[in-house]
Amino acid sequence: MDILKIQQYKSTFDAITKSIKDDDGNDIDVWYARELQTVLGYARWENFVGVVARAMESCKTLGISIDDHFREVTKMITLAKGAQRDVQDFMLTRYACYLIAQNGDPKKEEIAFAQSYFAVQTRKAELIEERLKEFARLNSRERLRASEKQLSRNIYERGVDDKGFGRIRSKGDCALFGGLSTEQMKKRLGIKSGALADYLPTLTIAAKNLATEMTNYNVEHKDLYGEAKITAEHVQNNRSVRGMLNQRGIKPENLPPAEDIKKVERKLAKDEKLMQKETQRLPKK
Repeated sequence: MDILKIQQYKSTFDAITKSIKDDDGNDIDVWYARELQTVLGYARWENFVGVVARAMESCKTLGISIDDHFREVTKMITLAKGAQRDVQDFMLTRYACYLIAQNGDPKKEEIAFAQSYFAVQTRKAELIEERLKEFARLNSRERLRASEKQLSRNIYERGVDDKGFGRIRSKGDCALFGGLSTEQMKKRLGIKSGALADYLPTLTIAAKNLATEMTNYNVEHKDLYGEAKITAEHVQNNRSVRGMLNQRGIKPENLPPAEDIKKVERKLAKDEKLMQKETQRLPKK
């Protein structure tokens, strides 16, 4: 997501922010669920209220008082011919909105933005952009873990043990990185410990994941058995992905390393705990 799109989303989310007084007379930011529903891309309240319910359950599971962050209210809406009726709504704190985004449809771009928008206290566009990039890299790494785990299961059922899986993955890396082995890439990037993928930029992680998903697909649909056939398939898929990158002038072995993904995970977890602690509570009923 580029900075222009981030600024557009930010303006939209800023526009629905309201201010009320807490029990001490201090101003606090709140949002209303029916307005949040719209900017998060949900057309039907019946679908969105389920997301709110999951967020409330998450809050309860974390041992945090739901009443501090979610307040059911009644809202008057105008119907056809000027008629009016009351409808359900919720007043929400920043933390409540964050939990709603966490429980929303991850395929929605608005949801991805909201997760970072509500997590960053100052909500500056540059800080939101940075967190979005960190979150995207973390998600890419999780997808790669999942696809490699699936590949490990698939090939185990087809006569390949853990050592064989390691050899297959290493030869795939060699094909992706222009002849450089996993260990050679780790030395090239200055990685002293940990998995190579933990230090790769988002683009390279995504490339590895695409090649692995292609291997998973063809192992199953071509019903491949044995280390030799599966290795040939995985090597070819990595070569194909490398070829696609090369056509765009990208050589994955030349991309600089990124921060250790474990540090990114710890940073995002720390930010969430800080948000729990610092988010202002709703006034008592």
